[in-house]
Amino acid sequence: MGWTILVVDDEAKIVRLVRDYLEQAGFRVVTASNGRQALQAFRSEQPHLVILDLGLPEMDGLDVARQIRRESNLPIIMLTARVDEADRVSGLELGADDYVTKPFSPRELLARVRAVLRRTEKGEEPAAEVIEAGDVRIDPVRRQVTVAGRLVELTPTEFDLLATMAREPGRVFTRLQLLEKVQGYAAYEGFERTIDAHIKNLRRKIEPEPRRPRYIQTVFGVGYRFEV
Repeated sequence: MGWTILVVDDEAKIVRLVRDYLEQAGFRVVTASNGRQALQAFRSEQPHLVILDLGLPEMDGLDVARQIRRESNLPIIMLTARVDEADRVSGLELGADDYVTKPFSPRELLARVRAVLRRTEKGEEPAAEVIEAGDVRIDPVRRQVTVAGRLVELTPTEFDLLATMAREPGRVFTRLQLLEKVQGYAAYEGFERTIDAHIKNLRRKIEPEPRRPRYIQTVFGVGYRFEV
């Protein structure tokens, strides 16, 4: 499949570097240097994934991510020089799938792009059975989730996180285990808190009362488990 990647950054050197690596890997690349251009390209080019810098002129990257999420569940990888964890968590809570901090390895970024795109492909598990727990129904083939018959829109990361836990109800997963299972590469302790942001999004979307979760339970000091 021919994937199109939208790269958004106001630093020309970074855009060239990322574009060159992605194009050499066989991707079609479109670029934007500010938030308004990014939204225009998102709507006109219909990319399969966005690599989005947070520190953009004219329109902040978080505002761009927020607008994209209003219109699509398109995968987003944040690219940021911001060291404040609150900024990264804010992006993840808006629905970003992953983040890479500057300075970064182009090879690592490419690996993350491939991992996220693999998760967007449908029909990878033709023999996978539908998972049902209470009002929640997870269809791995169609990559669809319904709650009480209502279709729930999840990002690729949110879907895989939910399906991973629901396949083994009652099992306690650490944050690092969940990261490695849903991202497809070795995780590091510095990234494990990103799972908390994804869990918060999932609870908001599938739980009758997100502050008193019925399905996704916190195991304090360890991680999370899915309860039937």
